[in-house]
Amino acid sequence: MIISPSKTQQLEGRTVEKYSRPALLAQSERLVRQLSAMSEDELAELMQMSPKLAALTFKRYQKFSLPFSPDNARQALLVFRGDQFSTIAVDDYRGEDFFFAQKHLRILSGLYGVLRPLDLIQPYRLEMATRLATDRGKNLYGFWGDLITGQLRNALEGQDNPLLINLASDEYFKALQPEGLHCPVVKISFKEIKNNRPRVIAIHAKRARGMMVDFIIRRRVTDPEMLKNFSHSGYTYCPDLSMEKEWVFTRSTE
Repeated sequence: MIISPSKTQQLEGRTVEKYSRPALLAQSERLVRQLSAMSEDELAELMQMSPKLAALTFKRYQKFSLPFSPDNARQALLVFRGDQFSTIAVDDYRGEDFFFAQKHLRILSGLYGVLRPLDLIQPYRLEMATRLATDRGKNLYGFWGDLITGQLRNALEGQDNPLLINLASDEYFKALQPEGLHCPVVKISFKEIKNNRPRVIAIHAKRARGMMVDFIIRRRVTDPEMLKNFSHSGYTYCPDLSMEKEWVFTRSTE
């Protein structure tokens, strides 16, 4: 399964002994060299952010240092915060939970490409839709597309009956080349029903994606059909709105 990262990140908090390193860190270094050469004003213009955020982002890229270790970095699943990650109960996870997540969960990233939960990272700001031109293309989609797809394909090849569960936002899923995965992809959507009309409300959808990730990890779900048993915060599988490649979960807000 794939999810998007979050802008909110922190290095403080729970620690976990086991860790891994990002598979595409050499490519991340190339981006960091380019971004660390920019001024605060240039970063603010590129990423459309406030001077305060630009100052923080500038500082982070200036301090970016390799090699990553538990002294200067932290596991990705512990770094990301925000609405989606607030409903993934990592503080309660045991070793077996992290082991399952490491095998089955991937976090897409504008700076790191694709991350496993235990990959060490340093906080950053770089959304996938950022129009950063590189020698691989005019934006990050061009930079990462085949690289992310290759990493996901390798992970899927080790699975029985490979299938990709897409819990990422459209912004991040666009970085993939689905035809290169050589397996089916099922998108999971969460919608609110009001006045008999279904609609997506971003903040609720983000939290629901996190709940689905937590459900999969805690229940050790490997059979996609088991996802239809998901029932949290009022959401249930809606066969009437679902299609072969998109499964919809709804709840009433009447």
